Amino acid sequence: MTVSAQDDVARFAALLRELKGRTDRSYGSLARRLGMNTSTLHRYCAGEAVPVDFAPVERFAALCGASGEERLELHRRWLRAVAARRRPRPAAAAGAAASGPGGEDAPARERASGGAPGAADGVDGPAAERATAGEPFAGCGSSDGDVVSGPLEEAARGRPWYRRRERVAVALAAAGALLATVGSLSALPGDDRRSSAGGGPSAAPGASVTTGPATPRARASSPAPSGSAAPGESPAPTGTPRRSSAPATGPAAGPAAPADSAPAGPPLAWTADSQVWAYGCGHDYVVAKPPGQVPPPPAPQDAGTWAATQSAVHGGETIVELSVQGTSDTAVVLTALRVRVVGRTAPAPGNAYAMDQGCGGALTPRHFAVDLDKDRPLARAVAGNDAGTPIPAVRLPYRVSAADPEVLRVTARTGTCDCRWYLELDWSSRGRTGTVRVDDRGRPFRTSGIEGLPRYTYDTSARRWAPQAG
Repeated sequence: MTVSAQDDVARFAALLRELKGRTDRSYGSLARRLGMNTSTLHRYCAGEAVPVDFAPVERFAALCGASGEERLELHRRWLRAVAARRRPRPAAAAGAAASGPGGEDAPARERASGGAPGAADGVDGPAAERATAGEPFAGCGSSDGDVVSGPLEEAARGRPWYRRRERVAVALAAAGALLATVGSLSALPGDDRRSSAGGGPSAAPGASVTTGPATPRARASSPAPSGSAAPGESPAPTGTPRRSSAPATGPAAGPAAPADSAPAGPPLAWTADSQVWAYGCGHDYVVAKPPGQVPPPPAPQDAGTWAATQSAVHGGETIVELSVQGTSDTAVVLTALRVRVVGRTAPAPGNAYAMDQGCGGALTPRHFAVDLDKDRPLARAVAGNDAGTPIPAVRLPYRVSAADPEVLRVTARTGTCDCRWYLELDWSSRGRTGTVRVDDRGRPFRTSGIEGLPRYTYDTSARRWAPQAG
C-alpha cells in the first residue's frame, strides 16, 4: 500500500477516534450498542480495517453525536479509504512483471509472508486473513459486516480449495463423534436407578400384606410374587398374600406434577385381606390331600402361609376385609362396590378341613354379603350386631380421607361352583372419578363349594384330623 493510501485510511480512522473521544463509553460499550464485536470496532478506529458499507459508520457517527457536516466529512474520508484499500500495490505489480508467467517470486513472497493474503500490508497473518475474507458485522446483515483491508483481487480469491476440504473433513469427523456419543448414551441401562417390583421391596412368600398401585378406570398392575403361576398356568391358591395399594414413590414415579394441577393417581389407598376367619376362629379350606398329609390348623395370623403351602382353596365362603383411606385431607367419596365373577367351574376336588371345632361370639360385624351362585351377584349391605345392639350397615356412598378411614368387609359364599371373582370400588373426588380393582395380588379371589365333600376337624388330644361327626 502506498503512502497516500495509508494516509487516506489513517485520516478516516483519526476522525473515528475523534468522534469516539467525545463520548465516555469504551469500545465494548459502543460495540454492544452498535451490535458488533469489540475487536472489529477497535480495528476500524486503529486503521487496520475499513468497512465496505457506510451503514455501520453512519450509526457510529449518530451514536457519537456527530453533526451533519462531520457526517459528510466522514463519508468523504470513508470513500477515500475504501478506494485506497482497493488500489493495487505497485510492488506486487512490478514483481509480477519481473517474474513473468509461471515465475517463482509470487509463491516465494507468499511463503515469506506466512501464506496468508494481506500479510504484505503490514497486518499479521490471522488479522489479515480475517480482513481479506470480510469479518462479519454482527447484527447488521452480511453487507454491513464486510471489511476491506487489502487488494480486491486477493479478497475475492478466498481460501484455497484444500483448506475448504480440510474444514469439511473436520466437520464430518465432529458429526460422527457426536452421533457415536449419542448412540452410546442411549444404550446405557436406564433401570439401575429404579427400585424393583414397582418401587418397593418384594414381598416374602407367605407375607400377610402386599402392595400395588391403583389407577383410575383401569386395573392396577402389580408385580408377580415369587412362585406365582406363569401365564397359561392354573391360578394360584387362595392362600396367596393379601394386596393393597399406595401411591407410587421414588424415581420410577416420574417427575412431580405442578402444584396447581390435579395428581395423576387415585386419591386413595387400600388394603385387602382375604384370609379372614369368621369370628376369628371359624373357616374351611379345600385341600386335595388325605388327612395324614395335612398339618394341624394354623393360628389365624398364619393362615396365608398355611394355605399357600397346602394349595388350599377357600371352602364355602371367602371373607375379604377392605381397608380404604384417603391420601390427603381432601374427602374421597366411595360411590359403589361391585362384584365381577370371571369364572365358574365344578367345585374343587379334595377334602374340607375345618379350622375350628365350632366357635361363636357376641359380635357380628357389619358386612357386604355376596351370593356367588347368582347369575349377577351383588354386594348387599348387611347390618351387624354387638351383644344385642344393632350395628348399622355401611351404605354407599361413603366418605373417607386420610384422617377418616373405613373398613369394608365382604363375605362371598357359594355351594355349587368353584368361583373366581374380584371387586370394583368406584370413587369420586374434586371432580375426578375412577375405579379401583380389588383382587388377590393381581389374580381373582377363589371360593369353592364344599357340599358333598368329606369334612374333617382336628382332634387336639389325638393330634390328628378326624371325620366330623354327624
